[in-house]
Amino acid sequence: MFSNTEIGIDLGTANILIYAKNKGIILNEPSVVAVDITTNQIVAVGNEAKEMIGKTPRNIVPIRPLKDGVIADFDMTTQMLKAFLKKVSKKAGVSMRKPSVVVCTPSGSTAVERRAIDNAIKSFGAKEVHLIEEPIAAAIGADLPVSEPTASMIVDIGGGTSEVGIISFGGVVASRSVRVGGDHMDEEIIQYIKRHYNVLIGESSAEKIKIEIGYALVDHTEEEMQVRGRDLVTGLPKVITIRSTEIQRSIKEVLDSILHAITETLENCPPELSGDIVDQGITITGGGALLKGMQEWLSNEVKVPVHLAPNPLESVAVGTGRSLQMIQKLQKAVK
Repeated sequence: MFSNTEIGIDLGTANILIYAKNKGIILNEPSVVAVDITTNQIVAVGNEAKEMIGKTPRNIVPIRPLKDGVIADFDMTTQMLKAFLKKVSKKAGVSMRKPSVVVCTPSGSTAVERRAIDNAIKSFGAKEVHLIEEPIAAAIGADLPVSEPTASMIVDIGGGTSEVGIISFGGVVASRSVRVGGDHMDEEIIQYIKRHYNVLIGESSAEKIKIEIGYALVDHTEEEMQVRGRDLVTGLPKVITIRSTEIQRSIKEVLDSILHAITETLENCPPELSGDIVDQGITITGGGALLKGMQEWLSNEVKVPVHLAPNPLESVAVGTGRSLQMIQKLQKAVK
């Protein structure tokens, strides 16, 4: 009854997921905070705050305190985490008194960025904080044999960062972290429509376009979609029709950066482990893995089988939670 609560947190640029031991994922909400700038008070967090993006009065500003997988606004991140943990303890009946917490960090994050995450978690009373690299968490969550002496290759395409890691014996053998992901695809779509149609659309519309008619660089039957935005010439609302091939062109650069990170990681892989990757293939996870044609495109480019993780959006959080049991083993491997 008095045992410590053990929780795993996936501090994502797009979503925050909290995993509790024996309960699974107990929270999955956008990492967005709406702040009243006159009083500096938080008005809403998560889903409510995301719905406010682009629709609020002047004094209320929705912000994303996490940028490119790391903390951009320390105070807001701390307040957001406190609000989420309050929500969790009410909803799941989990006591949040001095929890042991495992948080995943991008493999490319600096010591300063890691310390900021550590401090943010400790500031709401965590008893212990363990940091685990994102590729390892994603691999554990995708049910890969992390502690075996065989290579498991994971590609986690998140909102702000894409992580590529080759894992063997519970440690990262080779990894690359690039600060491009789903958010950058949305931004490219916004810029493309602005340049070619003189129409400005919002983040939510761009995300919707990406989900509905976005394709990786593969041949497909062309699809169309109507998009509403503001005409930059007249300032009036306007409806345009956009094709899936245009969206493909607009996100090509982001996809090429992800591919480059994968090929670089493979180049740095010890030859003994390269053979395993040819047999086992690559597992993709994260929201970006759900882009249509992603598996087919990567498989064609790197010439090895590409598998989609069982639950791409939750892999990192599940892996973070499961790693609570493995943390001692993992830390030995890191040391």
